[in-house]
Amino acid sequence: MQEVSLKNRTIFITGASRGIGREIALRCAREGANIVIAAKSDEPHPKLPGTIHSVAEEVVEAGGQALAIKVDVRDEESVKAAVAKAAEHFGGIDVVINNAGAISLTPVEVTPVKKYDLMNQINSRAVFVCSQAALPWLKKSEFGGHIINLSPPLNLDEKWLKPYAPYTLSKYGMTLLTLGMSGEFQRYGIAVNSLWPRTTIATAALNNVGDSSLNDRSRTPAIMADAAREILVTPDLALTGQTLLDEDLLRERGHTEFDHYAYNPEKADQLFPDLFL
Repeated sequence: MQEVSLKNRTIFITGASRGIGREIALRCAREGANIVIAAKSDEPHPKLPGTIHSVAEEVVEAGGQALAIKVDVRDEESVKAAVAKAAEHFGGIDVVINNAGAISLTPVEVTPVKKYDLMNQINSRAVFVCSQAALPWLKKSEFGGHIINLSPPLNLDEKWLKPYAPYTLSKYGMTLLTLGMSGEFQRYGIAVNSLWPRTTIATAALNNVGDSSLNDRSRTPAIMADAAREILVTPDLALTGQTLLDEDLLRERGHTEFDHYAYNPEKADQLFPDLFL
């Protein structure tokens, strides 16, 4: 199976101003891709690093082309406008990576309705909105369109439902859309997959739901970026409708060394499994 180059492919990434989204942007940029950094962070945050503009500069430095667009994935019109602007700027869209996310690890009893709505809007609903908005351009992609949703395999064990069903619902909704869109869009030559980390990933989001000590037992976002790249260079619908784990996919593709992904190399053998596994 011959890989498809990422050079000149236009990749629309939500939530790309930091964390996993930023890392995927830079990984693809190193192969000459056009990166659309679509996120809300157009001004510096007092506690969180990165804006759409700083990532755009990094993308160019890495060897790609960049377009920074402020977008709220909860707003259908904002998404439509961002997708249209990206397609006009680069001449189309080849990939959508639904990376933007919201998390609250709380049970039904104490989860405010506003938080419930926020998670479902930014997680599952945004996959629907962004994928639908980009579909006309994905259909036309000369490379074969791709959608990647950062969502987990479906695991109905009660331990993933009882403690935080609202969040679980919003993430599993993303995965159900993966499975449904894969079947629906196959006739257009568009591959749709979910990607999830086998271990926790050291990001600001992780620190918000835990504490910084968990970083030492986590991997860096680079492993997710490398795994996303493996999906995108797979041609001709050879990989679609799958709920993939980063490490497993990389092993299947011949990668054998993983210690360099550890946030703290001294604790590479003490990694903490991510949710839903």
